[in-house]
Amino acid sequence: MNLPIAIEDLLNARAVESDRLEFKEGWNPDKVYQSICAFANDIENIGGGYILIGVAEKGGRATRPVVGLSPEAIASIQKEMIGLNNLIRPKYAPRLGIVHVDGKEILVIWIPGGDDRPYEVPESIKSKQKTWKHYIRRYASTIEARGNDKDELLALTNRTPFDDRPNAQAKQCDIDIVLVRDFLRKAESLLAEEMNSLNLETVLARMNLLVGPPEHQKLRNVSLMLFNETPEQFFPYSYIDIVDFRHGEGDRTFSEKRCYGSMQNQIRQALDYFQSSVVMERVIKVPDQAEAIRAWSYPYRVLEEILVNAVYHRDYQEHEPITIRIEPDKIRIYNLGGLDRSINLEDLLSGKAVPRRYRNRRLGDFLKEMKLAEGRLTGIQLIKSSLEQNGSPAPFFETDDERTWFSVMLYLHPAFLYASTLDEISGATTASGLLTELLRKALTASSHQDEHQDEHQDEATIDIMMAMVKFSLDQPRSKEELFALVGLKPDTRSKRRYIEPLERTGWLEKTLPEKPTSRNQQYRLGKAARDALTRSGSSVG
Repeated sequence: MNLPIAIEDLLNARAVESDRLEFKEGWNPDKVYQSICAFANDIENIGGGYILIGVAEKGGRATRPVVGLSPEAIASIQKEMIGLNNLIRPKYAPRLGIVHVDGKEILVIWIPGGDDRPYEVPESIKSKQKTWKHYIRRYASTIEARGNDKDELLALTNRTPFDDRPNAQAKQCDIDIVLVRDFLRKAESLLAEEMNSLNLETVLARMNLLVGPPEHQKLRNVSLMLFNETPEQFFPYSYIDIVDFRHGEGDRTFSEKRCYGSMQNQIRQALDYFQSSVVMERVIKVPDQAEAIRAWSYPYRVLEEILVNAVYHRDYQEHEPITIRIEPDKIRIYNLGGLDRSINLEDLLSGKAVPRRYRNRRLGDFLKEMKLAEGRLTGIQLIKSSLEQNGSPAPFFETDDERTWFSVMLYLHPAFLYASTLDEISGATTASGLLTELLRKALTASSHQDEHQDEHQDEATIDIMMAMVKFSLDQPRSKEELFALVGLKPDTRSKRRYIEPLERTGWLEKTLPEKPTSRNQQYRLGKAARDALTRSGSSVG
């Protein structure tokens, strides 16, 4: 049987998390069947797992080239598994594939999460006096389910995730073979090469998308989410709504876009809209620096990650679409279906959370195989680090106590928020040469009195200082706002170069001088600047 996933993705833990993989150099039926039982129980609803036999491991990673198995060993293991599968209670049969890699052959056992959990197997497969036990996965280890773990496992009886449940209304003719073929090609599955010689039912069965006895098989919900162009006929309101209030809610001009089709195509439509209408780049020249600063209104990778997670974690039993609201200074992505109750929001944001189960385990697997979704709980850190690298404000995550919805707010990069203000200031600077000359003289005089200050201030530096001064004409500004205006990072070096000289000359002053390190510190127009404005008769700003 060819697997619906590329073998290299398994060996390198790319599309599947490492704790869903086990590498076995040789055949050990006791350990193998304990892990088969644990993956089938799938206590965390993450999609079961894979056992690769004939592959040694070091530090949890597959060693290359693989050890491999002889044809005789493979035949013996296959024959033995036919009998050993009958020892799993209730009945469960893992999928088995022979894969050629590194010039050798290995066995891959695919164990999807079972529909009839909890499962149990004998502690010692070949013992005459068998003791059946339940096994579960904890991180990258198989352990016996005891105490609270066993209670939790037993409580999951017949609680199959929604996307893995059979759909009573659908028929196999509802599946679009083109979408199936496209997925297998993108997942680099060898099954794609066999599609011309197989009927659709066989392909779906090999992808574990059918459930029930051979004479009455039903499609799983996930197959209709991904391989049908009108999933809303089975799951009402399963589309993405984008409402664009770019000019503010008070403006009568706004646009709407509705993304239909298979879930992966909905994601692509929404991302295309982001790329063409939302994601913009601003390039800012910096004095004494060869490379210009480049900032994005919203990092594309962040938008992609949040959108994919909204599709992955939404509750498809609720009749509400995923909603994206674009405002002049922020974007909000909202979906029904909040965090699992086992996850604390604070732990999630700090990266400490360990998920106990997912709402749509198979959907997540498919999205990962299409390279759309990240590994477990890596998305939050990716979002935060990408925004920080871009110089964007931190995101805001929100949910309710009942965990029925989840919302992510992204804020526009300050360089775009103040872009029109900077353009106005730049124009005003040219028209007010007198005021700029007064600032230059003040800085020169100050440099003679302060041995730590540069005696020479180039024109670009003075222009930046002048922009900061004029930006503070109407109201106090934070350090972050002042530097965002000119596209610089608010670090110590920049503060020493631009703000401190303005403070020394009296052109800017702190609003809280008695608390110089206060997080609420802002800067306003200083007395020297006010006097200069009076003398020059200027009304710049």
